[in-house]
Amino acid sequence: MQSASDRHEYPAHWEADVVLRDGGTARIRPITVDDADRLVSFYEQVSDESKYYRFFAPYPRLSAKDVHRFTHHDFVDRVGLAATVGGEFIATVRYDRIGADGMAASAPADEAEVAFLVQDAHQGRGVASALLEHIAAVARERGIRRFAAEVLPANTKMIKVFTDAGYTQKRSFEDGVVRLEFDLEPTERSLAVQRAREQRAEAHSVGRLLAPGSVAVLGVGRAPGGVGRSVLGNLREAGFTGRLYAVNKAFPEDLKELDGVPAHRSVREMEAPVDLAVVAVPAEHVPEAVAECGEHGVQGLVVLSAGYAESGPDGRERQRRLVRQARAYGMRIIGPNAFGVINTSPQVRLNASLAPEMPRAGRIGLFAQSGAIGIALLSRLHRRGGGVTGVTGVSTFVSSGNRADVSGNDVLQYWYDDPDTDVALMYLESIGNPRKFTRLARRTAAAKPLVVVQGAGSAPQGHAVRATRLPHATVSALLRQAGVIRVDTITELVDAGLLLARQPLPPGPRVAILGNSESLGLLTYDACLSEGLRPQPPSDLTTEASAEDFHAALARALADETCDAVVVTAIPAIGERSPGDAELAQALRSAAAAAPAKPVLVVHVELGGLAAALSAATSTAPRAEGAARARAEAGPAPRPAAVEAPEGAHLIPAYPAAERAVRALAEAVKYAQWRREAADPGKVPEYDDIDEKGAARLIAGLLARGQGLTLGAEETCELLGRYGIRTRPAIPAPTPEEAVRAAGALGYPVALKATAPHLRHRADLGGVRLDLADEEQLRRAYAELTELFGAPQELRPVVQAMAPRGVDTVVRAVIDPAAGAVLSFGLAGAASQLLGDMAHRLVPVTDRDATSLIRSIRTAPLLFGWRGSKPVDTPALEELLLRVSRLVDDHPEVVAVTLEPVVVAPHGVSVLGASVRLAPPPARGDLGPRTLPAY
Repeated sequence: MQSASDRHEYPAHWEADVVLRDGGTARIRPITVDDADRLVSFYEQVSDESKYYRFFAPYPRLSAKDVHRFTHHDFVDRVGLAATVGGEFIATVRYDRIGADGMAASAPADEAEVAFLVQDAHQGRGVASALLEHIAAVARERGIRRFAAEVLPANTKMIKVFTDAGYTQKRSFEDGVVRLEFDLEPTERSLAVQRAREQRAEAHSVGRLLAPGSVAVLGVGRAPGGVGRSVLGNLREAGFTGRLYAVNKAFPEDLKELDGVPAHRSVREMEAPVDLAVVAVPAEHVPEAVAECGEHGVQGLVVLSAGYAESGPDGRERQRRLVRQARAYGMRIIGPNAFGVINTSPQVRLNASLAPEMPRAGRIGLFAQSGAIGIALLSRLHRRGGGVTGVTGVSTFVSSGNRADVSGNDVLQYWYDDPDTDVALMYLESIGNPRKFTRLARRTAAAKPLVVVQGAGSAPQGHAVRATRLPHATVSALLRQAGVIRVDTITELVDAGLLLARQPLPPGPRVAILGNSESLGLLTYDACLSEGLRPQPPSDLTTEASAEDFHAALARALADETCDAVVVTAIPAIGERSPGDAELAQALRSAAAAAPAKPVLVVHVELGGLAAALSAATSTAPRAEGAARARAEAGPAPRPAAVEAPEGAHLIPAYPAAERAVRALAEAVKYAQWRREAADPGKVPEYDDIDEKGAARLIAGLLARGQGLTLGAEETCELLGRYGIRTRPAIPAPTPEEAVRAAGALGYPVALKATAPHLRHRADLGGVRLDLADEEQLRRAYAELTELFGAPQELRPVVQAMAPRGVDTVVRAVIDPAAGAVLSFGLAGAASQLLGDMAHRLVPVTDRDATSLIRSIRTAPLLFGWRGSKPVDTPALEELLLRVSRLVDDHPEVVAVTLEPVVVAPHGVSVLGASVRLAPPPARGDLGPRTLPAY
């Protein structure tokens, strides 16, 4: 606790868990007076060389005065942070505010001296870099804008920490000391450095869980059956390449081996290191197991045990304690209530899961929060991995259960540069941090396809998620904007994954269709039209087609420059020349291998035993009775085995229905288009007439009135005007005389509008009168409105100058606490309100984003001359969208903007209605220091 002399309460919001460079975790927190003993113990473990680098002289021990100084902080001008593992210090950092003379100072001085000390055993783990991010964020919060550090030239590690951070800095050398000064305002480079470090650290932390050198299973029963014994058996059957251990405190003392695996009563008994522990003990015994693992130096846990947040409030608190306990030891957790993890790499062969069979090795990464969905995904991939065209499989599989710690974001970080994974498939019941997920998804999708099924309902009880006000459809649209291939079912997830894992991306939407069934070809043609593809007329090879016919037809189609992809339809045929599975597969693979730049898909209708029976009917000779009886006793004919493709062969995905194949192809076409566009994302344009500083002063003055407010009409017009957004004034008209005076000031013709909440933007109810050319028409319209809807105080009528005729649209921007700033666009009225025809983009919006935004709504043709109407000024509309995006991006205090209606005419746009809401800026976790989700 802090003494009464300290100026601020303990800043608990500075506490954070971080992932270090090697994948371990540490906790960063403020240093308090209660840390004196920890500080002394920490200092005693630091080498003399490190002490010399810190104090520029031999400094074997801290004096009582030193300890007091380094543990007593006011959390404003003097701040100290410590990185801890297991409750003990492994590194410290502090700043002291200084004035222009270099002496201790208070605000408004905005410079501080900063110094680090890292225990030698933990140097090289990225601890100092993480501490620098956090102390810089603290300093900015306290009004400090610049750090100064003095470092001995020989202390190259610390100099590198500062110079690599990416801040704008100055460097000088005086009196044998290197002096570094750097601004704390985040730059593009500092954010890029921070995110690159985040990616490496989080990827490494997942890598330690998926490629351990040794695994201990805690909770292995002596009798067959049970979760622990099953997992141990699955690890053995998979051929895990590392060391295995079975652990159960109930084992007899003389039991040394179980199923050929060394047996121990406790992890503490083990002499060898353990990288991964699979915990399968009852929830009430998990804390003891975690403590044993932490003390033994285990790197990570897969907790299969249930009874946590999925079971209610008591379980949720038990889950919080589990995460805090594991992180205190520097361990990461998959689970609890997890299904497990799998890595099919020949160098690992890890099946630390409840899946009784190791899936085929392949290039697809799988992530599922639900164990049941994970089983379904593995099962479908196993069934679909074979067929007429070859075999594919899984690289890694993670089922995170309650995902209390390791989440889909972490696994994405791992897959991003995993050489064994070409395609990522994810089933997400919830997204804990949509802003970060979208950022990671965009980067991953630029390198490899990412296919996602997102649950549409509320998050499961076991999941801690940030509250979002965005509709499910909006979140889905934002994911698509980030390059995510968004599908609705796990069947579509597997369909798309198989195509993307086996075939190149299509260069366009033009599709050739060929096969031995005219009807199936026409079904495929219609499916292509429904999915927005451009199919060519199907080529019918007839049911007499041989493997050579298929090969020749496919080769011709692939050589056609007007074709971007080929769908081959194949049904079991009866003729003598009809190819078998193996023969057809070889013919198609060899033709596709000659043109590897275009994808090929097969729609292969399988009839199983019926196919064999139909084939038998080609013979007209009478069957022998004995043979018939033998076939009947044998039962149905077995399903043909998967055709194993030769090593390195061109694998072609097969689908049981035309609609499924075409839907997968359509998703690949859209993804390929996104990849091409992502190569040139556009830019955020600069406008000379934007007054960013003037807007900031205006916002600060308005917010001084209170915590949050909706601006009045004049204030709204003034703020929008600072960003070059002109609104047509609407003058209140509480009486007919006031209306006439307003019209005289504005000039005829005018519009008379009721602005009461139930009538606003509802021209269909008759609350708007347009093109009033003179005083007589205005007074008549005023009387009609009051007669229809009531007294003026209920109507709230306003008079507004007429705008050029055009298309009424709506532009909105909102700051969502989970997803961040979102810009939305649609047509005003029923299209957006009733049909939900709105398009969305994350802020900041680039010029390319603005162009695609207005073309993304279904009613976009109305803007481009639909049915002979005159096209409207879409470049002016795009500029308006970009200005709104700049406003909310430059000023996070602007939490909501609505422009409605915005009339887009053939020349120019007119903003007829606007509202703006201000509030203190929400926390921007994506711009702050790296942290793990708080527990």
